[in-house]
Amino acid sequence: MAVRPGLWPALLGIVLTAWLHGSGAQQSATVANPVPGANPDLLPHFLVEPEDVYIVKNKPVLLACKATPATQIFFKCNGEWVRQVDHAIERSTDDGSGLPAMEVRINVSRQQVEKVFGLEEYWCQCVAWSSSGTTKSQKAYIRIAYLRKNFEQEPLAKEVSLEQGIVLPCRPPEGIPPAEVEWLRNEDLVDPSLDPNVYITREHSLVVRQARLADTANYTCVAKNIVARRRSASAAVIVYVDGSWSPWSKWSACGLDCTHWRSRECSDPAPRNGGEECRGTDLDTRNCTSDLCVHTASGPEDVALYVGLIAVAVCLLLLLLVLILVYCRKKEGLDSDVADSSILTSGFQPVSIKPNKADNPHLLTIQPDLSTTTTTCQGSLCPRQDGPSPKFQLANGHLLSPLGGGRHTLHHSSPTSEAEDFVSRLSTQNYFRSLPRGTSNMTYGTFNFLGGRLMIPNTEELCSPCPTASPLEPLLPELSLLMLPCKTLGQSRIHQTRGYTCNGSQTREGYRSQQGISLLIPPDAIPRGKIYEVYLTLHKPEDVRLPLAGCQTLLSPIVSCGPPGVLLTRPVILAMDHCGEPCPESWSLRLKKQSCEGSWEDVLHLGEEAPSRLYYCQLEAGACYVFTEQLGRFALVGEALSVAATKRLKLLLFAPVACTSLEYNIRVYCLHDTHDALKEVVQLEKQLGGQLIQEPRVLHFKDSYHNLRLSIHDVPSSLWKSKLLVSYQEIPFYHIWNGTQQCLHRTFTLERVSPSTSDLACKVWVWQVEGDGQSFNINFNITKDTRFAELLALESEGGVPALVGPSAFKIPFLIRQKIITSLDPPCSRGADWRTLAQKLHLDSHLSFFASKPSPTAMILNLWEARHFPNGNLSQLAAAVAGLGQPDAGLFTVSEAEC
Repeated sequence: MAVRPGLWPALLGIVLTAWLHGSGAQQSATVANPVPGANPDLLPHFLVEPEDVYIVKNKPVLLACKATPATQIFFKCNGEWVRQVDHAIERSTDDGSGLPAMEVRINVSRQQVEKVFGLEEYWCQCVAWSSSGTTKSQKAYIRIAYLRKNFEQEPLAKEVSLEQGIVLPCRPPEGIPPAEVEWLRNEDLVDPSLDPNVYITREHSLVVRQARLADTANYTCVAKNIVARRRSASAAVIVYVDGSWSPWSKWSACGLDCTHWRSRECSDPAPRNGGEECRGTDLDTRNCTSDLCVHTASGPEDVALYVGLIAVAVCLLLLLLVLILVYCRKKEGLDSDVADSSILTSGFQPVSIKPNKADNPHLLTIQPDLSTTTTTCQGSLCPRQDGPSPKFQLANGHLLSPLGGGRHTLHHSSPTSEAEDFVSRLSTQNYFRSLPRGTSNMTYGTFNFLGGRLMIPNTEELCSPCPTASPLEPLLPELSLLMLPCKTLGQSRIHQTRGYTCNGSQTREGYRSQQGISLLIPPDAIPRGKIYEVYLTLHKPEDVRLPLAGCQTLLSPIVSCGPPGVLLTRPVILAMDHCGEPCPESWSLRLKKQSCEGSWEDVLHLGEEAPSRLYYCQLEAGACYVFTEQLGRFALVGEALSVAATKRLKLLLFAPVACTSLEYNIRVYCLHDTHDALKEVVQLEKQLGGQLIQEPRVLHFKDSYHNLRLSIHDVPSSLWKSKLLVSYQEIPFYHIWNGTQQCLHRTFTLERVSPSTSDLACKVWVWQVEGDGQSFNINFNITKDTRFAELLALESEGGVPALVGPSAFKIPFLIRQKIITSLDPPCSRGADWRTLAQKLHLDSHLSFFASKPSPTAMILNLWEARHFPNGNLSQLAAAVAGLGQPDAGLFTVSEAEC
């Protein structure tokens, strides 16, 4: 076989290199190998050699080398020659020597390195040759850079006394290259060169030689390399000062009782930051010595003084008695049945009980009665009548005392003009806050101690699978707890026993509607006598600045409830949906709250909740329920602990309802699987005149730094032409993972060959590289096909965003109180609130429930938040009835009781 003359040098170099330097791959320094008898001055020497480099994310790296004199240069990586076509060659002449020079560059990808990752390090070197021999460059090692998410050791909170030493350890996450460590004190960089009292050890621990009051702060360890920047959990360091007594003051003059005194203060120094108070008394008294004690009380002047003091005391006592009598007479003139001023307001809806159809005497119907008001008394029930009426006391133990025949009575009356005057006066008080009206992302209502519920309009999800009929339904006639209403919520009819509805119409079998963003205000969460105007707001992520550190991602909408700072005596429950797949091994989830100063802080680390804290969370697939005693702005933020962590994306395909041109656009939205994101897109598409053309799909998006790709296939070329110039489109990883960008989408533009073309058949693929994927088979008529439009039907604007008083709860108030009274006390047989929590699969929260005055109330509040409006009351009834309470009629409620 003939060889072209120009290839001889290359072949000669390869043969010489393989023959003379078979073991040279293990060397890292430059090695020259002359041909015997050749001029050594003409051996190649390198002007540029490849250097060690790191691959960041998925970006390939560039290696380059340059030698003179050189006729050929090739790269060799991990003992194998790189193909000639992968070399970028540039020839020139060396300015100094005038000899020919050659520069060669290659790209090395992450996939090439991963093939040998874990077996040995990936290296490359250059081999250059001339007519005098060959020369090998030094080895360049290519490593994949990374930085783990979890610190091997994080700093812990400390309380130290003044001038005591402080050591805060920190072991950064594993990474290549190794992470550099710096410390933050209240978000300010700690610089040991500016503060000789502080230094950082070689093991990255922060040491404060002698603690000062100024060292009280939150300390954060920050690790960073070329890939990422990680922050540890902040450690609160408190430097406390124990109090010390000041010197005693001088003794006072001797008094009439023949004693004198001296004092001192706990101010040298005063206790600070939780330091101990001074021990001992701050006042010292003793008897005067005989020469200081002079008895002059028997003189006429002292006798007159004592008589005057006694007379003044008697006059004050008489005046106090007169004021008490006047107050009592005015008190008797007041209306005797007004026991709580808050019941005179319009802050709640009263209830009246009407019997249901005669064929089912077990069911009672509770409906709002706008013509009545409920008289709520403390200690007695006071019927409001024209003439005087007797009062009776509530007995201890049961909620209601029986009247005749075991029946109970709760009286109602009409509102009076005094009540209207009271409301008008109260409306001027600062309980009310000025709130913006008319926005679709906000709801508000006026509430008192009876509680209620707020719901953001149109944040209900599409119909989703619901539970099948309970196997305990044969027990229903026996359980009076099932005598519960079938209420009306806006235009949606809520289920009674088996019928489920969604958006006002009967749904497909096995489907029901889910609740969106809501705020549950339980009874007695607002103090009696107070009225609050409460609001609930859904924010767009682009309107609120939520800083996310490292690889944190927003998993929930940003929701505000307020007004902040109001007094709550019971936790309210904020319900938010989220798009994370909850798994403790894959996620680190934190609830963030915005402070009054505007900064965001972690108020709860899910999985590490302290029952005594102000916040607690019940996390479920797709929703979280936050117990909070402080209103404010909240968001759920997650940080992936492994590549197994995924977020749910909802994929929706929209196209024009009417197509008047040859072009036809298919918009593919990739949203976080939350109600607010869906609502935003639906409203946007309504403005654009779009329609849904396929059933939505869910895609699980991994924390793998890989982008999301979208492509369209199988477009019939005889009818349509795709205007996409590349094989696929992409949405960058961080645009999706960050979570603050809504309505992310890509558009595929198709062009009809003929205006008469109306049938479209194609496929749309959406997938993450090395991850999950979904495909859509499109086959419909673009001019008349609307079969998918009803899938995005949102709740009617005529719904009720605010429910106040008993109408906001599924469990009737009297039955709720009986359950609480019966299950709160501990029971030796286990028939108490603990067993109820186990039956409702809430036993993981027993410590939180036990920390509250009424654990049963917390359980029922959570049940109300999770199951409104379509809660399975039969399941709750069976759980309560199965506790084995000895009183068989415990939950029996008559019509008169309600």
